[in-house]
Amino acid sequence: MDNVGIDKTVLDNGLRVLTVRLPHLHAGLVNVYVRAGSRHEDARTNGVSHFLEHLFFRGSVGFPDGRALNAMVEDVGGDLNGVTTRDHGYYTSPVHPARLELPLQVLGDLLARPLFKDIETEREVILEEILDEVDEDGRDIDVDNLSKRALFGDSPLGLKIAGTRETVANLTEADIRAQHARAYGAKNLVLVCAGPLSHARVVELAAEAFRWLPAGVELGEGPSPLIAARSEPHQILVDHKGESQTQVSLSFRGPPEEHPDFAALRVIRRILGDGLSSRLQGELVEKRALAYSVGAGADPFTDCSVFDVGAACAPRKAVQVSEALLELLGELCTREVPEAELERAKSKSRIRVEFMQDGQSEMAEWYGLDELLRGRTESPAAWISRMENVSAQDVLRVAKSTFARERLVACVVGPLSGVEKRLQSTLGAAASLPR
Repeated sequence: MDNVGIDKTVLDNGLRVLTVRLPHLHAGLVNVYVRAGSRHEDARTNGVSHFLEHLFFRGSVGFPDGRALNAMVEDVGGDLNGVTTRDHGYYTSPVHPARLELPLQVLGDLLARPLFKDIETEREVILEEILDEVDEDGRDIDVDNLSKRALFGDSPLGLKIAGTRETVANLTEADIRAQHARAYGAKNLVLVCAGPLSHARVVELAAEAFRWLPAGVELGEGPSPLIAARSEPHQILVDHKGESQTQVSLSFRGPPEEHPDFAALRVIRRILGDGLSSRLQGELVEKRALAYSVGAGADPFTDCSVFDVGAACAPRKAVQVSEALLELLGELCTREVPEAELERAKSKSRIRVEFMQDGQSEMAEWYGLDELLRGRTESPAAWISRMENVSAQDVLRVAKSTFARERLVACVVGPLSGVEKRLQSTLGAAASLPR
């Protein structure tokens, strides 16, 4: 990562400004991260962070016309967008390195001085968006939502990012303004500019563009989710006949990213689901033709993580797919990974990190989220060193502790007629997993 430089300045109002210098690139990127997502809400206000994200783009004091402000940014090579997740949100735009001023001005004004207009129109937009996650009876059919709810129960980390139709319908302007006042202080934000940019210039422009932000406070991670002990796997089976495929997902709570074992979990993710040579692809697709779409993921939070494997398959194959996924996880708990396979997974991880030098978005996210959520900036080289030290014994140990039978949350959504009882038996036994 020799071509990458990272500079940090804290403005007088507490805004952290990072510049990731990538002199070999020709385009820049601006990201503003905020530590506010669905885990910073409660059951009544669920969805308010996402609602607020939508409203920012309706206009601000300095840029009152939403369409006009987007056009202005697009005319200098930008493209405004916003995203809300469970533990943070971010606002982003590509930038021309010589035309950085306008995108920064717009983002600074939107986040500090929104007009909160067209609330009812935007509410209808969000209610339409939520329809993607429910069936015709209003049941949640989103596998990720269902799994997180089962993993984290009534804690905020189990809430839906966009909220429910009921909570969104009942959010008031006072709720939205309160969330803005609470979350959008400078100390709860991180501005990251990545590309062939001068840090001195970025700081100069940021001090002007974000001058309206009050200092505020850092929200922190919120309450850590407390998970009741289970003696049996948890199952969520949703008979949804509106789909032609069945989604099968197996999820487990794991250690947070800072934990020494998380590096081994990342390596396991590579072994299972990274490319055509991975175990999921080889077993479920190439060998047994049980599915076409397979995957594995390790979703980190500051106090825990979620590891999941899954596949989309024909409804009649759902039981076989579930059995195969459990068997693959069980193998990792009972036999050490061959050294050649381990080294291949570690090499892939290292190469992916090295490839990040070619992407402003990846580099901005790497440093921006680290600063926002952990108050530090771990270098890619330091992360590679952590991963390189993972041994086959580490993989076996972490697999045993993570993929324990009682930790399993199994979620299956799709047409289940004729296979539901067999699924209940297979997932309830989870015979391949350690007890």
